[in-house]
Amino acid sequence: MQMPNQKNPRILLVEDNPLDVALTRRVFSKQGTEIPIRHAHDGQEAVDLLLSGSEPLPTLILLDLNLPKLDGVEVLKVIRADQALRHIPVIMLTTSARAGANSYIVKPVDLAEFQKVVDTLRLYWTEMVTLPEPQQNLDFYKGAA
Repeated sequence: MQMPNQKNPRILLVEDNPLDVALTRRVFSKQGTEIPIRHAHDGQEAVDLLLSGSEPLPTLILLDLNLPKLDGVEVLKVIRADQALRHIPVIMLTTSARAGANSYIVKPVDLAEFQKVVDTLRLYWTEMVTLPEPQQNLDFYKGAA
């Protein structure tokens, strides 16, 4: 399975709750999805990973709002302020809307409901959407400045 415009799709899951991490991995693996999921335990770890350049950048970020060290809003500010990162779609996993994310998903407690959410998310972000190339995003942001 490949994301449009992405040769090597990768997800960064920024989540401090081990049960939510396990559930997310389980649901993605049940679908036979071959997209690697990298996990950051807190906001600072996510920022450090993204800014380090030690790994390829993710093609999608699933970001919890309530995180230790740096909360999701602060992580999102870092992502949107960095030219190399701002093109990456960010989906916040939360119960309240916050400006700056590409979308928000309420984390369901029920496994069957969570499966539906992930199925929809995977279908949209990996099969339906066409993302602009990173340079197109950078050109857009330069024009808006």
